[in-house]
Amino acid sequence: MQNWLFLKAGRAWVAALAAIVATGFLMPAGSQAATPAGCTALQTKYPEWKGKTLVNAINPHTPGYEAIDPNDPSKYVGFDIDIGEAIGDCLGFKLTYKPVTFAALLTTLASGQADIVISDIYATKERAKAADFITYSKVFDGVLVAKGNPKGIHGIDMTMCGAAAAENTGFVEVPLVQDLMPKCKAEGKAEPTLQLYDNNANCIQAILAGRADTYVNDVNTVDQAVKANPDKLEKAIAVTIPYSVGIAVPKDKPQFRDAVMAALIEVQKAGIHMELLKKWELDVNNFKEPDILVAD
Repeated sequence: MQNWLFLKAGRAWVAALAAIVATGFLMPAGSQAATPAGCTALQTKYPEWKGKTLVNAINPHTPGYEAIDPNDPSKYVGFDIDIGEAIGDCLGFKLTYKPVTFAALLTTLASGQADIVISDIYATKERAKAADFITYSKVFDGVLVAKGNPKGIHGIDMTMCGAAAAENTGFVEVPLVQDLMPKCKAEGKAEPTLQLYDNNANCIQAILAGRADTYVNDVNTVDQAVKANPDKLEKAIAVTIPYSVGIAVPKDKPQFRDAVMAALIEVQKAGIHMELLKKWELDVNNFKEPDILVAD
């Protein structure tokens, strides 16, 4: 009888977990740092979100930033997960997570299916038409290539003529590669080709499988790929991209945007931001004080 009850309870637990996974609202992994002292005043100033549970839309395929916990597939881990939890702790709200493709991050936010996006997304004027951004990280892109760089690619420049570039749908690098096409043709060279994928892992796999020659993305993501495949991949070069990584919030919630900005400032003042960069082995030079980017 006890065995039967145990099996029944176990099956119920598995069914409940499956239901949670199916909805896409999973929990983070890891522990929280101490709440910065200034957050008490912020919870008084912005009481609307204290005690609430908000949804963060993420594309969980960027190790170091946001990824499925390898030890527990019902949880997420990474710098963005931790920084989001710190901001939530400062303002008194909890976060759950909705995994989507990168291209669907802002549409998920705009449709009301998510309250915030903290997912290594570059803040651009074009994207600011769909959401307001609180920027929090400088951007340095890395050029990922096969070991030995057989095609001699050194950036989103003429060395990419004739190469196959894997990119994530919706990435800012996509139009940069497209802009090269007429330039290569004008010099009598083969145009670069684009292969679009739904996440970073598939882009990296395209190079490993020999389908693509290069992948240009955040330098930390590229470094992580090289670290995982040191005999097969290398970083050709790091290039400066004129963007910042941002936290996206709905355009019709300026008070929430200001609250998140204020909480991020407290998190940075407490040294938590820098500690998390080191924890996830990300370049501390990415650190930047927050700014707000909105559409003109």
